[in-house]
Amino acid sequence: MYIPDHFKAGSDEELHALIAAHPLGALVTRGPNGLDANHIPFEFDADQGPSGTLHAHVARANPVWQEVKDGDEVLVIFRAEQAYISPNWYPTKHETHKSVPTWNYSVVHAHGRITVRDDERTVRTVVARLTHHHEASQPQPWKMSDAPRDYIADMVGKIVGIEVEVTRLIGKFKLSQNREARDIAGVIENLDDRALAESMRETLGRQK
Repeated sequence: MYIPDHFKAGSDEELHALIAAHPLGALVTRGPNGLDANHIPFEFDADQGPSGTLHAHVARANPVWQEVKDGDEVLVIFRAEQAYISPNWYPTKHETHKSVPTWNYSVVHAHGRITVRDDERTVRTVVARLTHHHEASQPQPWKMSDAPRDYIADMVGKIVGIEVEVTRLIGKFKLSQNREARDIAGVIENLDDRALAESMRETLGRQK
């Protein structure tokens, strides 16, 4: 991924935070039929391994877990909010007319090595942890014990666990850092995506 210096993520904590907030990753693999991508919710454990480990599961019917070998290199892409940026939002454009459209976004690429975990204990642990995390905000969080035991056993048998031991995390936060502060403020004012606007506001605050 091409990353100009002004768009580089500042710290590992920022990368970890993006993954936690946007856990649906695109798992890119290379199998017998070439490149493939599967969109899977991941849980990231920053303390497991030198650079962290990603945990997830896929349907047993999905051939990806049979098309990879343990230790194969893979890429997982996580993306936060994104939006088109009109040059009309830049105050400097109206003075010089030297501006063009662009796109703002934040992404993290996790490079690593995949391992298939086709055992019930691992799969149950992955499902339980993902569920616990994403149900936490619910008034009455769902838990695996809410469903009949035989039903859960059947569903667990239909999925396979995977792990990605991360070897390298890189991030690109393209949030108009190459523009003047007043241009960033102009974009923030005009953006419909308020989450992206807030990310840009934090960037503007660091530039002051």
